[in-house]
Amino acid sequence: MIQAILFDLDGTLLPMDQDVFVKHYFGLLAKKLAPLGYDSKKLVAAIWKGTAAMVGNDGSKTNEAVFWQCFSDTFGPQVLEHAPVFEDYYRNEFQAVRNACGFATEAGELISWLKGQGKRLYLATNPIFPRIATLSRIRWAGLQPEDFEGITTYENSRHCKPNPDYYRDILDALKLQPEECIMVGNDVSEDMVAEALGMQVFLLTDCLINKEQKDISVLPHGGFHELRTFLETALG
Repeated sequence: MIQAILFDLDGTLLPMDQDVFVKHYFGLLAKKLAPLGYDSKKLVAAIWKGTAAMVGNDGSKTNEAVFWQCFSDTFGPQVLEHAPVFEDYYRNEFQAVRNACGFATEAGELISWLKGQGKRLYLATNPIFPRIATLSRIRWAGLQPEDFEGITTYENSRHCKPNPDYYRDILDALKLQPEECIMVGNDVSEDMVAEALGMQVFLLTDCLINKEQKDISVLPHGGFHELRTFLETALG
């Protein structure tokens, strides 16, 4: 019996064009940090480098620790003193990035319905952002952090998608077997890898990411209407 449904956030519960989102996100962050002497191109390159380091995390440290170690390798250890400025950015300027995102009323309706079914919900968003940024994006989607039993962020995670260990960590937290869970996401490579562990999956195609051009016909897929139908069948 299905006990829990795992949801991706960006491009799934929160509609977005990832490229547009990243452009707004980096643009505002660079403007925030410019007075501290950060060159915008070097800053963006360092963030991407830190992101890649988190994706390659072997589990020995939190993603947060891996990011800041990598970031400080570029700019020097004094950047750690600027961590409060980053947090202030997420609390303030980052909120304008909401304008780069869409909104799906179906997301809130689906979450409410699943909660009414007594199902456990887990936000399986790639943990490359700090908690403060993730909680904001949840609210942009018209949801509340309390809707989910757990939320992956860079503070509490030691792996990233598409590493299967990311999903194993969630299963351990839920104390469930793969067969008791469904993963819903929009990224073929990052989200559908959960199927290899034995989870059922559903590919939400409204903001589809399929960088490797895989054949999605072999996966349950579609929009929110098809997702609701799939879940009704899966949940019996």
